[in-house]
Amino acid sequence: MMFNLPMSILLVLPILIPFVTGIILILLWNSRSAQRFVSLIGAAGLFGVSLFLLDTIWQSGTQATQIGAWPAPFGITVVADLLSAIMVVLAGLMGLSVAVYSLTSMDAQREAFGYHPLFHILLMGICGSFLTGDLFNLYVWFEVMLISSFVLTALGGEANQLEGGIKYVTLNLLSSAVFLASVGLIYGLVGTLNMADLAIALHASNHPGLVLTLAMLFLVAFGLKAAVFPLFFWLPSSYHTPPVAVSAIFAGLLTKVGVYTLIRVFTLLFTQDVAYTHTLLLLIAGLTMVTGVLGAAAQNEFRRILSFHIVSQIGYMVMGLALFTPLALAGAVFYITHHIVVKTNLFLVSGVVHRLRGTYQLKELGGIYRLYPLLGVLFLIPALSLAGIPPLSGFWAKFVLIRAGIEAEQYAIVAVALVVSLLTIFSMTKIWAEVFWKEEVHPTTAADNPPLRTMLGLVGPIVSLAVVTIIIGFFVEPFMQLANATAEQLLNPQQYYIPAVRPETLAEFSQEGSPR
Repeated sequence: MMFNLPMSILLVLPILIPFVTGIILILLWNSRSAQRFVSLIGAAGLFGVSLFLLDTIWQSGTQATQIGAWPAPFGITVVADLLSAIMVVLAGLMGLSVAVYSLTSMDAQREAFGYHPLFHILLMGICGSFLTGDLFNLYVWFEVMLISSFVLTALGGEANQLEGGIKYVTLNLLSSAVFLASVGLIYGLVGTLNMADLAIALHASNHPGLVLTLAMLFLVAFGLKAAVFPLFFWLPSSYHTPPVAVSAIFAGLLTKVGVYTLIRVFTLLFTQDVAYTHTLLLLIAGLTMVTGVLGAAAQNEFRRILSFHIVSQIGYMVMGLALFTPLALAGAVFYITHHIVVKTNLFLVSGVVHRLRGTYQLKELGGIYRLYPLLGVLFLIPALSLAGIPPLSGFWAKFVLIRAGIEAEQYAIVAVALVVSLLTIFSMTKIWAEVFWKEEVHPTTAADNPPLRTMLGLVGPIVSLAVVTIIIGFFVEPFMQLANATAEQLLNPQQYYIPAVRPETLAEFSQEGSPR
């Protein structure tokens, strides 16, 4: 435990650190240099605390605290299991990487308009979403996250940003409205919003039709946030419009909050009719993979290709949830970990290319590998990992999911996953050929091509994330052990939410039997 901190403090530090950092940054509004320093310190603090939290949960099991000493289910519950802790670590790592990248990439005007405090409030909302123990507070943290992301999307007021921001805001507000309505309906049905209580109450409900209806409403609400088929169209219309640092943190984390909530509710709350709900999820997963990768193949703009690939790769994560076996859920957790690192890094690479050439249009680019071979290698590592080329992290993530699909005899989704992987290689090859391999469309002089060492703030985070991708790929066993342990918790809720949040309900839950 971190310096013998009480568990109640350690659990809320991933929320408090970005919150306090955001307040300090607002107080330092007129000092750009001080804001940049505090932003970096706050991001590093969040990452450090997240590592201690994960180690504590790994050693001691699921932990929870009740804010203000109000007992569950009446108070505000903060709880961390392995899935929550892993997601907080990933949020901390991406937050630190993008914070360092922003020091070089973010323009002074946007910094003056509040980029740094908004960035940390976004991280607070993301961590709060991962650590909350009841549905209403999940809605609250979603709104904290979304409001800050709305402003970050439009920050700068450029025409394409405003267009993308309007689409982003409209669809996410619709998602929030559906989510809030679903929260009200589920409270009206069972009289509680504490997730541990809900796991008991929904399992014992005498209204299976209403429970299934609620499951579909939550699928729509969280499906919109996760950008699954057919609810993904807002993402490729908006993620390519803000500055690349904003695009990168969005690409890495925001849709994964939606995937996290889908995994949470469809392993803990809505398991009464798995034959229906998870078969529907499997169909959605396949369609998400196909439509996303076809959209990527049709694009000719660097970030739009990457945006469509976010959609496609979400399908693999939902596939693991839908198969609903220990191996499949472990594969989903491993895939989320791999994808957050890889996708954030690809967006950061695109930002360096834009810095060098002033455009994201593939037809206007070229010659990058000849002039900057290191940048070409730094693109290839996450690109080949995304496509599933061994021995990088993406290969193992897809291998586990494919094996889980074969063991479950779901051969159709296995075939879809393999074909989509081939099409992913095609899209990454198109970027490589157009941006890095072909000759420059507009020849430049030496003065137009600054050495990469002058952009250390941009290249440093890319190198760090590439190293993480290589480490996951070459030392896969400890990461798979963690993913397997997480899957075991997800399939046995009495091991995680129930004893940690409502210990008095464990006996009742055990007597009634697992909803599996």
